[in-house]
Amino acid sequence: METTERPLVYVAVDLGAGSGRVIAGILEDQRLRLEELHRFPNEGMHLGRHWHWDSTGLFQNILTGLKTAAERYGDAVRSIGIDTWGVDYGLLDDKGELMSLPVMYRDSRTDGRMDEVFTRMPARELYASTGNQFMFYNTLFQLYAEQAEYPERMEQAERVLFMPDLLNKWLCGVSANEATIASTAQLVNPATGDWAWDVIDRLGLPRRIFQNIVQPGAQLGELRSEVTEATGLKASVIAVGCHDTASAYAAVPDRGINSVYLSSGTWSLLGQLREDPLINQESFDLAFTNERAVDGRIRLLKNLCGLWLIQECKRSWDEESPISWEELVEEAAAAPAFVSLVNPDDERFSTPGDMPARLQEACKQSGQAVPEHRGAIARMIFESLALKYRVTYESLETLTGDSPGTLHIVGGGSQNRLLNQFAASALNREVVAGPVEATAAGNILVQLLADEEIDSHDAGVQLIQNSFDVETFQPEDPEKWDAQLERFRSLSAT
Repeated sequence: METTERPLVYVAVDLGAGSGRVIAGILEDQRLRLEELHRFPNEGMHLGRHWHWDSTGLFQNILTGLKTAAERYGDAVRSIGIDTWGVDYGLLDDKGELMSLPVMYRDSRTDGRMDEVFTRMPARELYASTGNQFMFYNTLFQLYAEQAEYPERMEQAERVLFMPDLLNKWLCGVSANEATIASTAQLVNPATGDWAWDVIDRLGLPRRIFQNIVQPGAQLGELRSEVTEATGLKASVIAVGCHDTASAYAAVPDRGINSVYLSSGTWSLLGQLREDPLINQESFDLAFTNERAVDGRIRLLKNLCGLWLIQECKRSWDEESPISWEELVEEAAAAPAFVSLVNPDDERFSTPGDMPARLQEACKQSGQAVPEHRGAIARMIFESLALKYRVTYESLETLTGDSPGTLHIVGGGSQNRLLNQFAASALNREVVAGPVEATAAGNILVQLLADEEIDSHDAGVQLIQNSFDVETFQPEDPEKWDAQLERFRSLSAT
C-alpha cells in the first residue's frame, strides 16, 4: 500500500434492521478513518396484510448520504458498497421494476411454512444441501410463502434480489446476487457456492429468478446518470460483503484458526471462520449454519437473539420516560445479580410488542422472581445473553473438536462494556471488543481490494489493526457464572 498525497475516499452504506448509516472511509497515511455522513431510522410499515420495509425511503436516504459525500470529498470518492441484514428480498418483473415492497423477515407470513416445506423435502435432506440453520424467516420459507399466497406474482417475477442487491441495482442498473448475502437464504450449496438447484426444484420455485452469483469485490458498474445528477457524485458500485455479518467478520483484527467471532447487534452471530463447510448430523442437531465469508471461506456460526430484547424494552420504556443507553446500562449494573434468567431465543420474544411484559410473564411462568424495574430487566437480559454465548461456545467446541480461543466482539454491541464483561466471565475467556465500526470497516476493506489499494485480505486486517482501538476484558468470578449454567440450560430446554 502506497502513501498518497491526497486521501482516497470509499463510501460504506451500512443498513441494519433498525437504522442505517452512510459512512466515508478516508484512506490517508496508511490509516483508515471513518466519518459518518448520514444516519437515519429503518422502520417497518404495516400495509394491508404484511409488514414491509420502506425500500424506496432507504434509497432516498442513501442518496442523501451520497450527496454529502460529493459535497465533502468530490472526485476523491472512488467507490460505494452496500451491506444489509440477511434473508429479505424484492421480486422484479421483466422490466426490472420492483413488484411490491419487500416484506420484513419478522412478518407472520411464514408461520407454519417450515413444516409444509419439510413435507416436500425432509429437514435433514434440506440441511445437507444448504448447511443453513433453520430459522422461520429464511428466504426459502419466505419465497415458499409468497408462492402459496401470491402465485400470480411468482409467475410474473423474473428475478429475486436481496436487499443490498436491490439497492445496488437502483444505484448502477446492474442486477446481481452477491455471494455472502445469498448464502443466508437457505438456497445456496455451501460446498459449490452455487444455488442449491435440488432444493429450488423440489419446492417448485422458478429457476429463472435466481441470478448468477458474484463474489465480493466484483465491480458492478458506475452510478447511473440519474443518481449522479441527484447527488453530484461519480463513482463505481462494488459488491462488497453484502451481508453485514460477512463485512463485520472481515474486519476482526485476529484471524487465528481457533478465534471465535461475535457480531453483536440486533442479532448475535457467534462462530468461526473455516476453510470448508461443516455439515453433518451433529451440526444439524446443534443448529449451526454455514455462510460465505468475503475471502471465500465459510462462516460456521449460530444465529442467536442479540440486543433485540433490550432494544424492544427500551422502545416501550421511552414511550413513558426516555432513557439513554448509558443510563440503562448503569441501572443494570446496579441491579442484583442472577435474580432471574430467560432464554433469549424463546419464540414468544421474536416479534415486536410489549417486551418488558413478555419477559416478566416468562419469569412468572418459570417460577422465578419477576423483575419489576428497568435495571433488573436489563440485567436479566444481559446475563441471559452471556450465558447463551457460553452454551453456544461449548456447542462449537463439541462440533469442531477444537478448544475455542479468544472471543472477538464486533459491531454496535461491542460498546456495551457491561455485557462484554459478562461474556468474559461467563465463558471464562478473554474477550476483545472492537472495532465498533467493524461492518463499515469490512465493507471498505473489500472496496480497497477491488481498487487494488491493498493487495491481500491480511493487508486489510493489518490496516484495521493500525486504525482502530480495541478493549480487552478478563474473566471475573467465573465460578459464579458456572453455578448458573444448569439453571439457564433448564430454562432453554423448556
